[in-house]
Amino acid sequence: MHTLRTFGGAIGALLLAGAALAATAGEGAAPAAHHQMKAGKALDLAIGVGVDAAGRYWLVRKELDGAGQNLALQSSDDQGKSWSAPRRLLRVPEAIAADGEGRPKLAFGAHGELYISYTKPLAKPYTGDIRFIRSLDGGLSFEAPLTVHANRDLITHRFESMLVDARGRIFVAWIDKRDLEAASARGQKYAGAAVYYAVSDDRGASFRGDYKLAEHSCECCRIGLALAPGGKAMALWRHVFEPNVRDHALAELTPSGAPAAPQRVTFDDWRVDACPHQGPALAYGADGTRHQAWFSVKGEEGGVYYANTLAGGQLGAPRKLGSDQAEHADIATEGKNVVLAWRQFDGKATAILGQFSADGGATWRGRELARTARASDHPRLLATPAGIVLVWRTQDEDVRVIPAGQEN
Repeated sequence: MHTLRTFGGAIGALLLAGAALAATAGEGAAPAAHHQMKAGKALDLAIGVGVDAAGRYWLVRKELDGAGQNLALQSSDDQGKSWSAPRRLLRVPEAIAADGEGRPKLAFGAHGELYISYTKPLAKPYTGDIRFIRSLDGGLSFEAPLTVHANRDLITHRFESMLVDARGRIFVAWIDKRDLEAASARGQKYAGAAVYYAVSDDRGASFRGDYKLAEHSCECCRIGLALAPGGKAMALWRHVFEPNVRDHALAELTPSGAPAAPQRVTFDDWRVDACPHQGPALAYGADGTRHQAWFSVKGEEGGVYYANTLAGGQLGAPRKLGSDQAEHADIATEGKNVVLAWRQFDGKATAILGQFSADGGATWRGRELARTARASDHPRLLATPAGIVLVWRTQDEDVRVIPAGQEN
């Protein structure tokens, strides 16, 4: 694990404190420790959430199963006011990542398919496999899990993201260290990790690929996936640009695996020798506008930033969301409605703050959406038939569903 370079300001001091944790715990520790250190011992609160075509809410969480771990699935037919009893999905328990940037994911097909991806940690620290299970009958039954990638080395395959396009193809992208391992074996330096992905054309019965999207990604930041107008599957991730700048890149996940040149889409010039465990958020409006949010340190200021594309396609000027304590933003769109939400610690409690736009991001109104005094998951936004909602799991309140639109 690299150590952080020194840079000025209070945020630099906070991130340096986090780097001390990272040096002890390895890549799994969070350099952005200004929240983690206040919240106490980390809990496996990370959940996957989704809404199907009928408007039913679903969530998947990690659950202890004897000496092992399992996936537990729940659903709600009343917009999250009540949930079905948790139902275990794995016939044979296995390790499951469910904290921070690593969480189970949910996606849906057009004919009652329910797909779940997750990272299975392996015996060696910071290694893992990307696993996938499916239901073809609306969640009534699930098949045994399969490993998405062909590579079976005992290395990092972690922090996966998943989406389904309009043709039913399933895309799963993840952070992968096979190229780092190969370079190290040759005695060569290699910055960060790489982004790989796989595609299924048969409703998840099999995956093809191990397609390399980009070399030199950040090691532990989630990958933002979204469908652009026209149906392209797009990925946004924290990239390592020369010489060691941790800005963000955007590229298409082509169904054939044909290489797509990454486009640089943030320009903060953050030079840091560690992963901040803060992946970006990505969404597209119906008019093609790209909305993106990310964590960065710009000069002496740190926090969450947001920008969208203008009519000509160029990215507008970034604006800061919240205070220096802002982190882990999410974005959802529905028509011209856009919602941003992020987590922010004020010294005593953690709040989810939101901003709402009814005109595609031209103007904004903000408000606090929720608050808790103890540990919590990152905020998750869902576009539902009833509007955009926040789904947030906390240590005290468990899962809460909160309307996030302007009308509230």
